[in-house]
Amino acid sequence: MSGHSKWHNIQAKKGKADAARGRIFTKLGRELLIATKEGGPDPAGNSKLKNVIAKCKAANMPNDTINNAIKKASSSSENYEEIIYEGYGPNGVAVIVEASTDNKNRTAADVRHVFDKAGGNLGTTGCVSYLFNRKGVIVIDRTSTDKSEDDLMMLAIDSGAEDFVAEEECYEITTTPEDFGTVREKLENEGLEFVEAEIQRVPTTYVSLDEKGQEKMERLLEKLEELDDVMNVYHNWEE
Repeated sequence: MSGHSKWHNIQAKKGKADAARGRIFTKLGRELLIATKEGGPDPAGNSKLKNVIAKCKAANMPNDTINNAIKKASSSSENYEEIIYEGYGPNGVAVIVEASTDNKNRTAADVRHVFDKAGGNLGTTGCVSYLFNRKGVIVIDRTSTDKSEDDLMMLAIDSGAEDFVAEEECYEITTTPEDFGTVREKLENEGLEFVEAEIQRVPTTYVSLDEKGQEKMERLLEKLEELDDVMNVYHNWEE
């Protein structure tokens, strides 16, 4: 769950998900719990829950698993606080970590330890967030739809999308955070399936790394995503 959604990143993430599906589903289950506790178990009246469900479906979480998680969340006594950490990877790469925790001291210590071990450093609130914009991001595999590029572009724009980019193997649609739910639902109603569908932090500038820096950055991202409390990681490394 890290970085901005370009196709090669998605392919890598899908491989990681296959290798650690249990961990991915556990984190998504926690997101369902938080959204349910905040706005109730009915997605029709809880836009945050509706968005998390779309994210779960894009990660191929079975409907039964999603429904059971929502049902369990309604009676759960667990409480998590959402926290954002900001810092730097090698060569000043900007990194934002979104976490949910029932113990802030533990999570902060774990995140700081990973940054230190990977040659990065944790910064103060606001130190890198200005380098990102929040955007709704929807990614569609070209092979999953019979619609032509032009038809899909017109459908996306007519639905309220901000931008449409045709990559070699996928289409990437971006929206404002406010329009994300509406655009996603209109595309879903057209029978489209998503590789990715969520509100992300999209970098406004990118940083390139040499081979040694790439190795450090990969290690940083891998170790952050291994932490149970870390939900999402965003960065502006030009992979």
